[in-house]
Amino acid sequence: MSDDFDAVLSAVGPRLRELRRRSGATLSALSETTGIPVSTLSRLESGHRKPGLELLLPLAKAYQVPLDELVGAPASGDPRVYARPITHNGMTVIPLTRKPGGLQARKHVLRPGPQDLEPDPRSHEGYHWLYVLNGRLRLVLGDHDLVLAAGEVAEFDTHLPHWFGNADAHPVEFLSILGPQGERFHTRARYRPS
Repeated sequence: MSDDFDAVLSAVGPRLRELRRRSGATLSALSETTGIPVSTLSRLESGHRKPGLELLLPLAKAYQVPLDELVGAPASGDPRVYARPITHNGMTVIPLTRKPGGLQARKHVLRPGPQDLEPDPRSHEGYHWLYVLNGRLRLVLGDHDLVLAAGEVAEFDTHLPHWFGNADAHPVEFLSILGPQGERFHTRARYRPS
């Protein structure tokens, strides 16, 4: 750990010198801009002075670069979610959330299939919201047999037996959010006349 720290610190000086040269500034001009004495700037660039925040912050501001760039901080983690699709019985499910518990968001893709499938409604704990992106989704919900088109939404308690499939011979894509029992979806939008 100490070797890594020393390596990071020893690389700061040459990086500062290169930034100053690229900007075309002299040590005197940089001293005026930052309020750091010329001798301190020179010792920083040569590696004879350890950089601290009180010196690095004004330099980052003067060079208009993030502090991470001055110290050569490693890149932060990739924020993208790489979902692994799961395919079962002609339906591909792409998880859009990673953490277990709470709300689970998923994208579902139903391949075109036979329309004479006999629905097999199931029930379980939770509360479900569906939003149809493309195609027509057949939703059997208790005694109701519904067809949802693109842009339509359904929400229901999953204790009610439910089943979904293709409403016609075309693929269907929809988003679903499955939440714990008792949670309800709330929209907080207000109309404000201009």
